[in-house]
Amino acid sequence: MTRVLVTGAAGFIGSHVVDHVLELGFDVVAVDDLSGGYRDNLPRDIDFRQGSVADSDWTASLWKDGRFDHVYHLAAYAAEGLSHFIRHFNYDNNLLASVNLINQAVLHDCSAFVFTSSIAVYGTNQTPMTEDLMPRPEDPYGIAKFAVELDLAAAHQMFGLPYVIFRPHNVYGERQNIADKYRNVIGIFMNQVMQGEPMSIFGDGMQTRAFSHVDDVAPIIATAPRVKESLGRVFNVGADAPVTVLDLAQEVARALDVEPRIVHLAPRKEVVHAFASHELVRSTFDPPAPIPIRLGIERMANWVKARGPMKPVEFRGTIEVPKNLPPSWIAAGSSEVGKR
Repeated sequence: MTRVLVTGAAGFIGSHVVDHVLELGFDVVAVDDLSGGYRDNLPRDIDFRQGSVADSDWTASLWKDGRFDHVYHLAAYAAEGLSHFIRHFNYDNNLLASVNLINQAVLHDCSAFVFTSSIAVYGTNQTPMTEDLMPRPEDPYGIAKFAVELDLAAAHQMFGLPYVIFRPHNVYGERQNIADKYRNVIGIFMNQVMQGEPMSIFGDGMQTRAFSHVDDVAPIIATAPRVKESLGRVFNVGADAPVTVLDLAQEVARALDVEPRIVHLAPRKEVVHAFASHELVRSTFDPPAPIPIRLGIERMANWVKARGPMKPVEFRGTIEVPKNLPPSWIAAGSSEVGKR
């Protein structure tokens, strides 16, 4: 039986990838430090191991029970905007932790290393974002993701490590952590509405993003090792149609059956328009059409209503560079238009 490792497995996208690799008949070892994920996102009988892949010794110990045919690396701290202020933490958890896994994959002859990067690698003024563009990341999160992409290419050249890279963007849906105040704008909006608060938007709300339901992303990631044409390549993955954050707030209010209430916060430095082309992933994987945003938000809203609101969680580490930190990230009730 094919044996696979999934990191970030108790998180949002990771838990959905676990569902799909189990459907493929793979034997799964699920890894998560539970800093942003939840054990109940996973089946009770799965082989679950709690720990951080930023710990190189602990990561090496995962191979003591035998080789993994495939590694699906989804573990990350994906608060893009916050990454400016937690630079060391960002590189430890998003770059060096990835290198720990790549080292072990090389040492144990992994047959496919599947990595979830981000369209944060593109930077700004490159829309629609296509895989042949030269990445120009503008924040530490995007820099870390692009560095891992480069390291995988180098590991392939030197050691023959097969890899597939996906660049998802603005993924939302059931199991998203709505308590995180720094990222996942749809989850933040829904949590604010459920607590009777207005939805908070940085700036005028005319920023555009193409929001991707998790079911448009996770099945493709899970299938990658079986699609030989995908090896050694980079793919954008997600939805096509961009919407403004203002329009998004209207959709969230409609799905939760409330009148939209919005508070505008001071704008922050961020990419204004971000949406990607998906011709390459469609020609290689032949996925179904993306889930329309209205339907996807309705599905997520039903899940959120059943789960109930959550108290927003502050960043658990140390803010390393408090200079220029948005005031709303010190007070409660801010939103993050992130790219994962």
